[in-house]
Amino acid sequence: MSDEFVKTETRGGVFLITLHDPPTRNAINPDMAREFFEALERFEDDPELRVLLLTGTDPSFCSGANVRGFSRSIESRESRGETGDSRPWGSMEARYARKFDPESSRAPEMVLRLQELQKPTIAAVNGHAIGAGMGLALACDIRLAAEKATFSEAFSRMGLIPADGSCWNLPRLIGVSNTLLLQYTGDRVDGQEALRLGLVSKVVADDRLMEVSLELADRIAQGATRSQSLIKYLVRQGSDQSFREHLDLAHVAQDQARTTEDHREAVRAFLEKRPPVFKGR
Repeated sequence: MSDEFVKTETRGGVFLITLHDPPTRNAINPDMAREFFEALERFEDDPELRVLLLTGTDPSFCSGANVRGFSRSIESRESRGETGDSRPWGSMEARYARKFDPESSRAPEMVLRLQELQKPTIAAVNGHAIGAGMGLALACDIRLAAEKATFSEAFSRMGLIPADGSCWNLPRLIGVSNTLLLQYTGDRVDGQEALRLGLVSKVVADDRLMEVSLELADRIAQGATRSQSLIKYLVRQGSDQSFREHLDLAHVAQDQARTTEDHREAVRAFLEKRPPVFKGR
């Protein structure tokens, strides 16, 4: 794979992806998206790669979609005679079944691909996480932020909506009122405010973010990978299930977990009074 816009590095069982386009503060473009998908395929297909750590080239995590592409999109829509509706909810149903333009939906596809990974993911937010860049961070299982990190649901400032899944993810993290406050205003919040709201799990000194993030990623990578994958599945499914449905699904998952080599190793290690050595099998 090429690595012009996405840098990758392997550190034991940790796969580090760095979004890299310094002139645009790591804004998403079609080439970055293609390299990102290739990197995720490599990560998911390699059983030795057990945790994904996502960050960006300083001083930004990801500044969102590349705004230069918006002008071309506007011109294209105007040439087709498409205009806005005074009652936008009324036009939603008629347009709902339309296919996305693949060139205009790279960021949502990146967020979806990241959210559906079956292995643990961590975002090390080292700077600006704006618009779809914030959506990428939200799609990770865990978010750590540098003190200088900045988050913004900037879509409304461009007359747009969060089409990156943030309207789904954010209310589950910080509640409906806080979600709408951030999305209506597009206000920026720093690392400490993000921690208070529940956007991130921890705020770390700027110069220690990668050290702390890699330590956590390595710790998780040494765990029981199949168990972690099943836990992630249950948590994702649980938000749309009744408690009874969740318990039924958890029962099936537990039966599957009991067949793993890691479970057998954990039992042996307990009886032998030693730390377990998990293989992710």
